Parts: sequence; C-alpha cells; structure tokens
Amino acid sequence: MASREPPEGGTVRWSQEITLAAEPASASRARAFVSRHLTEHRLLYLVDPVRLTVSELATSALVHAQTQFTVTLSERDDTVLLSVRDGSPQLARRPVPEPLGIADRGLRIVALMSLDWGVGIDLSGTQTVWASFARRPAQRR
Repeated sequence: MASREPPEGGTVRWSQEITLAAEPASASRARAFVSRHLTEHRLLYLVDPVRLTVSELATSALVHAQTQFTVTLSERDDTVLLSVRDGSPQLARRPVPEPLGIADRGLRIVALMSLDWGVGIDLSGTQTVWASFARRPAQRR
C-alpha cells in the first residue's frame, strides 16, 4: 500500500488528543475517549463506527508497536478524522482479501467502517494510521 497523509485543508472545528500507555486497559480508554467527544459534539451516529475503528487501531498499536500511542479525534468541515500515532517503524499495509483469513482483520474493519484511511511514517519513525468519517449536515429542528 502506498502511504498517504490524512486529508488536509478546511476549517478545523474542534480537535482532541490523548496519549495512552502501552497497556491492555488503553484500548478501553481510547474507546471511552472517542465516545465522550463524539457525544459532546452531537455526532452520535458516528460513535459505533469510530469506537470500533479506534479499538482496532489501539489494539494494533498495543500488539505490534508495543509503545505508547496517541489518539487524535477532530472535525474538519464535513469530515471527522481519527488518527492513532505509535512508535512503530513498520508500516501498516492495506489488507489483501482472504475470506477465511484473520491476518490484517483489524485493517479490513477500518477500511469497512471508514470513508477513507491511510498510514504514514514521519521522519522520526513514528507511524500514524488515520481514518476519516463523513459528517452528516446538521439537521434543522
């Protein structure tokens, strides 16, 4: 898979970030973090897909990178962006479909749940996996 950076540009409406330790309870903390912020911003329809996605990305960081990781959740224009940055120098790759395979199951889930996703490594060797989600227009009451 070619690495890609998350979408840029537009107006950032809000952004929240948390850094979590490389311990099993951190996956649960990541799920609680995104649930809380999506609920605060009245994006309830995104809670389930973003919770599932952050759970997979946090678990991947715990299992493969075995380093602390940072979860960032933000809203830019009509997109909600989730990113998980860890200390792994190994690039996550797009999964090859295997009907009965379990390898890369987490990234297949990310691909199914999100509008788009990608991964990159910066100059310091820090990996970031991101996923974007469509934000519905505000409904009038």
